[in-house]
Amino acid sequence: MLCSVMVRLVGSVSSRIPITQNSCLHSRRLLTSRPSTGTSNNGVVATTTRVLRRGSSSIHTFKAKAMRREEGERRFPPQHQDGQPGKEYLMDPLPIFSDPNYKPTYKLQGKVALVIGGDSGIGRAVCNFFSKEGATIAFTYVKGVEDIDAKYTLEIINDSKMSDASDPIAIPTDVRYDNNCKDVVDKVVATYGRIDVLVNNAAVQYETYTLDDITEERLERIFRTNIFSHFFMTRHAVKHMKPGSSIINTTSALGFSGSTKLLDYASTKGAIVNFTKSLAIFLVDKGIRVNGVAPGPIWTPLEAASLNDNDIATFGSEAPMNRAAQPVEIAPSYVFLASKDSSYYTGTFLHPDGGYLDNAIPSVNNNNTVNP
Repeated sequence: MLCSVMVRLVGSVSSRIPITQNSCLHSRRLLTSRPSTGTSNNGVVATTTRVLRRGSSSIHTFKAKAMRREEGERRFPPQHQDGQPGKEYLMDPLPIFSDPNYKPTYKLQGKVALVIGGDSGIGRAVCNFFSKEGATIAFTYVKGVEDIDAKYTLEIINDSKMSDASDPIAIPTDVRYDNNCKDVVDKVVATYGRIDVLVNNAAVQYETYTLDDITEERLERIFRTNIFSHFFMTRHAVKHMKPGSSIINTTSALGFSGSTKLLDYASTKGAIVNFTKSLAIFLVDKGIRVNGVAPGPIWTPLEAASLNDNDIATFGSEAPMNRAAQPVEIAPSYVFLASKDSSYYTGTFLHPDGGYLDNAIPSVNNNNTVNP
């Protein structure tokens, strides 16, 4: 299956990829070929409904889910990618970025949105939803690594955009450095005249087994990518943002809960939480709202390229809903925060995390588990 996916997508570089309802359903079929993923051909909404229908009488108590997690119930097949950022077209199964039943109401019509790391994962889903809602899209990607994903995302946007939106642009860059971020903003402003929505979404992560794993080089890379880029991109973009504009920062549930396995990653996500809250007050007089999205476990290239096989196998079991989400389930949070519907929101976080923060599953130790 993986080989056929690679051939199909690599071949798309030289020919246009039609983005249709069938392409979305194909991603779902990839998921249903592995029952442990908990996703059906009826789509993500139906999946969520099925989970909720288990109810209080279900055997899926916190203790049962924690025990099952420790026993290693498989949700995703083994896979490995050499280095980060990860590549979506190599993933098995492919993430779901679009819902063919989604009904746009043109909440972002006439707006210009810049999405950092928009070629894949949550970023791709956000670009797709923003485009359907009427926005003109610019997004960044890493040249030479994410070219195939970026080309595919451009075609997704072109097929979903409204007739009065301008053509999207994909900008290759390394967001770890200030000058590169300035160049991105300058190009977007030169092309479209302004920026109405900025989504800071770039990230890398590494698993931690000992503190010696966190070398100076690794620490600098992860902080530059995950939080320095937020500072750099924001300070250049706000010069071209008017009252009513919106900045949305992608943090993580781990930014609130912490993580021993992803220690330095969780630290950067905690920094984003404080950056968002502080920046919201700093820009409130300018009429620019600043909010964040803090997802739980989401099936994206970040996970496929950084987790070991055991963690990939059980990925999502840490959430009370007992599954990982798909990017399509996260993107509506960004639509809400980018639109006028959230006009009284600033310094706030949305938590599409499957109940992770409020209902954390306790660790199982010598069969003594205390329910929360």
